[in-house]
Amino acid sequence: MAVITVRNLDDDVQRRIKQRAALNNRSMEAEARAILTEAVGGQEFGAAWIEMSLPLRGEPIPLPERTLPRGLDLS
Repeated sequence: MAVITVRNLDDDVQRRIKQRAALNNRSMEAEARAILTEAVGGQEFGAAWIEMSLPLRGEPIPLPERTLPRGLDLS
């Protein structure tokens, strides 16, 4: 197993992780592991991004009808 050190963690972030750990009956370390595992687990980044953005999408932008280009007379 790998070891990771997080430096310069904001005090508020540490406090919120500590609160979340207490709610889940875990240590801060176990909670941080759970958060990291959840953040990277399961899907590739692109698939996760698409899934996450689905509720934010509006109606598709209508595109004008496409036509063939005009012929070019080089005579």
